[in-house]
Amino acid sequence: MAQAEGSYYVPHGSNWPIVGSVGITTLVVGIAMYLEGMGTGLWVLTAGALIMITMVVGWFGDVIREGVKGLYSAQVDRSLRWGMIWFIFSEIMFFAAFFGALFYARTLSVPWLSGEDPATSRVLWDSVALQWPTAGPGSTATDWQPMGPWPLPTINTLILLTSGMTLTVAHHALKEGNRARLITFMWLTVALGVIFTGFQGYEYYEAYAHLNLRMDTGIYGSTFFMLTGFHGMHVVIGTIMLLVITLRCMKGHFTPASHFGFEGAAWYWHFVDVVWLGLYIFVYIL
Repeated sequence: MAQAEGSYYVPHGSNWPIVGSVGITTLVVGIAMYLEGMGTGLWVLTAGALIMITMVVGWFGDVIREGVKGLYSAQVDRSLRWGMIWFIFSEIMFFAAFFGALFYARTLSVPWLSGEDPATSRVLWDSVALQWPTAGPGSTATDWQPMGPWPLPTINTLILLTSGMTLTVAHHALKEGNRARLITFMWLTVALGVIFTGFQGYEYYEAYAHLNLRMDTGIYGSTFFMLTGFHGMHVVIGTIMLLVITLRCMKGHFTPASHFGFEGAAWYWHFVDVVWLGLYIFVYIL
């Protein structure tokens, strides 16, 4: 049973953590089996993904119901905010590792292999001359082209920046109690997220079909798809979050004084915007 100790809500015992543990273990095992070419790998992977989806929907559903019932005190609200802050910090470190890999390859590995460090160049790839963007010394004969900033990446940048503006307008509408404007601009934000994902999918089609740019196109291909692919996954997750928040806005779950669920999703979406700006500059332009 749920308990209240002082002003802090202590939730009832939950089975969702163990369900999530089973789901993520099944998912990882399924991915490993699939990569090893085992016939049942895809089925195990799918089962793990379904268990994880069930866990997320069920657990977040419990949190939403508890919040709507007014069970969360100001202290719980602060705890939730700090939890979201640390989660976003972990996401920053996640992308920092991938940006670090890109910078290492561009500013250290490529110059070293091209003769800046004679020992490295002579021992590993003697007389090779590389300049970024490159697929690496082992793929110099590969015929491919890098993805430039125009037109799709620039269009997607404008779309994502616009979505940040519409979300901010919706946030102000929520604080002002303007329900019609809130719902309108939330749906606009969700639509822009979907459009961004569609354009990125088309960009990948262009990369494979016309530029011969693939995940196995050396260091450039691997870093390009690693960074843009993980960002695209975050856009999909963020769009789903915003869709849920929009439906909750329509149900009247938030008030001008109490709407952390909205703010948490907004923080996440603005983080996704900032990461994309880094991608646009360091992956597409420079």
